[in-house]
Amino acid sequence: MLIESAIVVGGAAFAAYHATSPESNLYGKPFRGTPGQGKQLTMTYDDGPNDVHTPNLLDVLAEHNVKATFFLIGKFVEQRPEMVRRMAAEGHIVANHTYTHPNLAWCGQRKLRDELNRCKNAIEQVLGKELPRFTVRGEQRMLFRTPFGGRNPSTLHIVRDMGYEPIMWSIWAYDWLEGTTPEIVQQRVSKKVRGGDVILLHDGGHLVIGADRSPSVKATDFLIGKYKSEGYEFVPLPQMF
Repeated sequence: MLIESAIVVGGAAFAAYHATSPESNLYGKPFRGTPGQGKQLTMTYDDGPNDVHTPNLLDVLAEHNVKATFFLIGKFVEQRPEMVRRMAAEGHIVANHTYTHPNLAWCGQRKLRDELNRCKNAIEQVLGKELPRFTVRGEQRMLFRTPFGGRNPSTLHIVRDMGYEPIMWSIWAYDWLEGTTPEIVQQRVSKKVRGGDVILLHDGGHLVIGADRSPSVKATDFLIGKYKSEGYEFVPLPQMF
């Protein structure tokens, strides 16, 4: 009985790891940059748009002339369309992060397709044009990031079938945790930078508009300045493909 229980627990832990880990390729290989290669970095932000931190973040990025990728939640896009239009107007990439931010590890095909389509429709209605597509391995694809990194054996297959390239990350700063400060975010990122990294921060919170993301905004200002001074180049995500 103890052996059987251990097998069950071990199997559950194995499945949980591969369902959420950005490093895992068990359920398909997403793009996570080229860690350890070159001196390019790219900034990505999840869960926006969000008061007042998305506009403040856009101000910081404009000061540094850095173009980021924003993985947007569809229901918030509908509530703050002016922020999304500003992102696009200033040359940032807007991308799909589902409509309600469910953990896709537990979602079936119908739910997954509905979440992506509703988010896509929300963004396209706001912008008045289709989501941008980029050349990935010779194919034109939109960009998508799974909420929580969650996926199951069929998730990425369906995502690609719908015309998306799944994007993970190589640096995760846990900037949504309670008690986070700009200094903590900076330290977590700085410990991991190798070049070729996709850096994940958050300009919003997936539950409601209004989550405090000021530490992420302030850390962005510091990190871009620091790594530019060390010879790193901040590039749009598609430039890394």
